[in-house]
Amino acid sequence: MLVGPMGAGKSTVGRYLASRLSYSFIDTDHLIEERAGADIPWIFDVEGEAGFRARETSTLESLLGVEGHIIATGGGIVIRPENHDKLKALGKVVYLTASVDQLLSRTAKDKKRPLLQVADPRSRIEELLRQRDPLYRQLADYVLQTDGRSSKWVVQHILQLLAAPRQNSL
Repeated sequence: MLVGPMGAGKSTVGRYLASRLSYSFIDTDHLIEERAGADIPWIFDVEGEAGFRARETSTLESLLGVEGHIIATGGGIVIRPENHDKLKALGKVVYLTASVDQLLSRTAKDKKRPLLQVADPRSRIEELLRQRDPLYRQLADYVLQTDGRSSKWVVQHILQLLAAPRQNSL
């Protein structure tokens, strides 16, 4: 289970990690889009953030009991308290984090991120991190900084963390 802010590398790392473990990969945002028959910006426009968050919770719930998967979540999945137990029930939680500069660089051209379609994306990322970082840390079994690190490096370190559970961050 990979959690963290948008742009931290959850989807890229998740696909590679799943491949290394011979698991399937599930991106909850893509699953939501597939089930809705619409992209996330459309869901936000029509149903608002509350509607999207309800879909997110429903999707997470549908994954309970499913094994042999690496799951990458949307950045805001941690804001609903009812998701916390579900996240933990799905397995080890790895929090991928990055600096504001790195997150901004990785998301700057992505128009499919409704929460960043504002005049000052940097301030918005900073605000989201202030709200969500404590929640990510509370839920995480492991914390991994991704700044300037390749997905291969991140996956290798996740595998090391999973093999040596005494550590909790790198």
